Amino acid sequence: MSLKKAFFSNRAGKPVCRVTFCLDKEAAKDAETVFLVGDFNDWSMKATQLKKRKDGSFSRFVDLEPGKKYQFRYLINGEKWENDWHADGYESSPISESENSIVITAPAES
Repeated sequence: MSLKKAFFSNRAGKPVCRVTFCLDKEAAKDAETVFLVGDFNDWSMKATQLKKRKDGSFSRFVDLEPGKKYQFRYLINGEKWENDWHADGYESSPISESENSIVITAPAES
């Protein structure tokens, strides 16, 4: 799993952080479907489906507002929750005893 970030301005000139979310084949073992569920899509379990790649991993990019912190998790086959092993951090879930993955949409310090 990994998070890749690219920063640019969209056609309207608004800054965007394009985050590519990827669930590797080891974590996605036996997965038929994987959805990205987070506060950026109102925790919808059906809004943001990842695409299965030839190598068995799943991925999808999402354009997010830069300079923010977002919580998310992956939902595998509609029943198993998985965190991103390479997230920017983890925070306690406000609705359960588990932790959520964090992505921070700020450019790396140089």
